[in-house]
Amino acid sequence: MSGALVRPEFVVFGSSIVQYGFHNEGWIAALSHFYARKADIILRGYAAWNTRRALQVLDKIFPKDVLLQPSLVIVYFGGNDSSNPHSSGLGPHVPLQEYVENLRIIVNHLKSLSANTRILLLTAPPINDATIILNSDGNPSRTNEACGIYSNACLEVCREMNIKAIDLWSAIQKRDNWQDVCFIDGIHLSCEGSKIVLKEILKVLKEAEWEPSLHWKSMKTEFEEDSPYDPPASDGKSTINLSHFSFFDDNNLD
Repeated sequence: MSGALVRPEFVVFGSSIVQYGFHNEGWIAALSHFYARKADIILRGYAAWNTRRALQVLDKIFPKDVLLQPSLVIVYFGGNDSSNPHSSGLGPHVPLQEYVENLRIIVNHLKSLSANTRILLLTAPPINDATIILNSDGNPSRTNEACGIYSNACLEVCREMNIKAIDLWSAIQKRDNWQDVCFIDGIHLSCEGSKIVLKEILKVLKEAEWEPSLHWKSMKTEFEEDSPYDPPASDGKSTINLSHFSFFDDNNLD
């Protein structure tokens, strides 16, 4: 439609860290707040998924034949892939080298969508080993050590393919008492954990030398012009433009 309003799209694709990203003051909820009137944040999160499941639906979630392709895709897979293998052969575990190859396939597919589609990968965050339950075969379902190994593998893929990445495994462990304050169950992020993820994402988007910039302060705000319908100012002659107002402490998060 001629003259229709078209916003840039940011798609967040991943497992439960993505699916639950609006819960409990989550990082995707905060991201949506910053990009209100600037970009549409589209959540494609699937709890318990690994990179094998992701490959099964890659063409459905990111078809190549659509006119509007995402301006940014944030990808998170690794926590489930790094789970310990179950003696039955069932479960989300994916061997390390297969995980690496799966990430390469995902990145190459996203690169093929558009020359203007930017890609950002998040590594597996750490976990609190003390809270992890045992599998039905009596072995721990996952370990923080394995998360670190898969996190490093993800970073290496991104270096090889010239893709932006965030080392969540290291970033979260810099927080004091991270085991106790960054999770709701030892695995999934609390509000404090989400703040770290959000801060790291906004830092990358601010520093990336992308044209156009995808940092929220650099993007155009829809309908930002002054209006006589805005709230009256104290002088009784002008109005207060709220189009750039944010409830967050921007100095700590931009």
